Amino acid sequence: MKTDDFIDFLARESSPPPGSQAGGPRFAVGVIAGLLASSALMAGLLGLRPDLAQVIHQPMFWVRLAFPVAVALAALHLTTRLARPGARVGGGAWVSLALPIAIAWALAGVVLAEVAPDARGALMLGHTWKVCSTLIAVLSLPSIVAVFWAVRGMAPVRLRLAGAAAGLLAGAMAAIAYCLHCPEMAPPFWSLWYLLGMLIAGGLGALAGPRFLRW
Repeated sequence: MKTDDFIDFLARESSPPPGSQAGGPRFAVGVIAGLLASSALMAGLLGLRPDLAQVIHQPMFWVRLAFPVAVALAALHLTTRLARPGARVGGGAWVSLALPIAIAWALAGVVLAEVAPDARGALMLGHTWKVCSTLIAVLSLPSIVAVFWAVRGMAPVRLRLAGAAAGLLAGAMAAIAYCLHCPEMAPPFWSLWYLLGMLIAGGLGALAGPRFLRW
């Protein structure tokens, strides 16, 4: 057998590790476990906001919550595609990820346009801007572990990109949990600092992907 024929044979016969095709149940376990772990960490480390029973009746609470939920759903789709060897991501996945960010920024722009210029800084910084993004990144750590477990079992090949997507998903789940603590309701605040926290988690995932997603 010639060398080229032998290489072709190995390429045809190679396969990902056992269980790599069972993506749905594995990701369900990873996402649920990660969300529960981040929520438990939030409750233990920060606690629920004391007026949660009242604030859930405000529409802006649900608008704010919808932001990380939409990012999480888009990141989940992107992560599941990147976790499968040879699967195409497609432009729609990137559009679905950019869309909630664009809507949040548009909403923030509308709010900022309606207030006096000297009040805009307070709306963007709120009272917790120094810790918000860091706390979301910290809360994402157990979710990163859970999502990485799910992704690694799918045999990804683009490890850094898959790690970034998994980290972003974990960051979005952490932001969902953080919504139950955070007192900031202004769109200019959470459209900026929540996103930064999620991106930090995505960066951590990108750094960890080549090492911890290898199979």
